[in-house]
Amino acid sequence: MQVEPGCATHCAYVVDDGPAVRRSLTLLLRSAGYDVETFDGGEAFLQAATAGLPFGCVLLDVRMPGLDGLSVQRALTERRLPHPVIVISAHGDVPLAVQAMKAGACDFIEKPFDGEDILHAVETALERGSAAQAEAREAAEAVARIACLSAREAEVLQGLVAGRQNKVIAQHLGISPRTVEIHRGNLMGKLGARSLPEAVRMALAAGVKPEMAAQ
Repeated sequence: MQVEPGCATHCAYVVDDGPAVRRSLTLLLRSAGYDVETFDGGEAFLQAATAGLPFGCVLLDVRMPGLDGLSVQRALTERRLPHPVIVISAHGDVPLAVQAMKAGACDFIEKPFDGEDILHAVETALERGSAAQAEAREAAEAVARIACLSAREAEVLQGLVAGRQNKVIAQHLGISPRTVEIHRGNLMGKLGARSLPEAVRMALAAGVKPEMAAQ
């Protein structure tokens, strides 16, 4: 399982207004080696999450008094808090759980739940969440590196992303193929890319789109 660097243990947050459910999930998760923190309502969890909680999986009751699970999930998304969510629902709340899945929840599990199902869902959610965070870090780094390119280097990069040869990029930009080669070498150095595919992957991660028309 991949976890966020800096979190010494695998973290899980149980958000449920039922004391028995909180106790049951806490015992289960701690027996599997998770560091568990519990909250009896959505407001308390959001306050703690906004203040700063280590990366971890949220087991979220979909129906609670006050702030319900869907509202908590929307708030996590709006505040760009990276914790993956598993929705816990009673049988009659399955439509709400499906809404949560459509809004980005990793999974939903019905009460009464099976312990193995919970542990598998938490492990999968943490893997997905960690992968998403890694992609976000990669994209942010790529954006920062591409911001260092000159305007012409950025135009050449767009041509490369479009899959164009140097001579086609040169014709489009009104410069010589040799000048394109120079810009290409410079941008590869600034990006720290060891190959053209690596430079293109970096550009795509940063959201660079080819602007050149197909030739």
